[in-house]
Amino acid sequence: MADICSKCGLPKDICVCSTISKEQQKIKVHRELRKWRRPVTVIEGIEDKNIDLEKLCQQMKALCACGGTTKSNQIILQGDHRDKTKQLLVKLGFPKRNIEIS
Repeated sequence: MADICSKCGLPKDICVCSTISKEQQKIKVHRELRKWRRPVTVIEGIEDKNIDLEKLCQQMKALCACGGTTKSNQIILQGDHRDKTKQLLVKLGFPKRNIEIS
């Protein structure tokens, strides 16, 4: 017998809960200047329990070849990587129209 999703009641192999939750999120990607005028890229608004922020942070750090961390539902990357992070988020299934870059 197939496993059934507790949210939508459909079998897990055809469940669309994660896709719907990705489409409803508003993600903000912006640059801040920190200590000694060093730029950092801050990604906030990813609040899905199905997405592991640590794993996503590792993927972004590998793509951008930089350091970074996660703090209070934010991903903070060293340097200005706004365009690369948007490309990765779109590749992971987040809609392009819901990602705001400033």
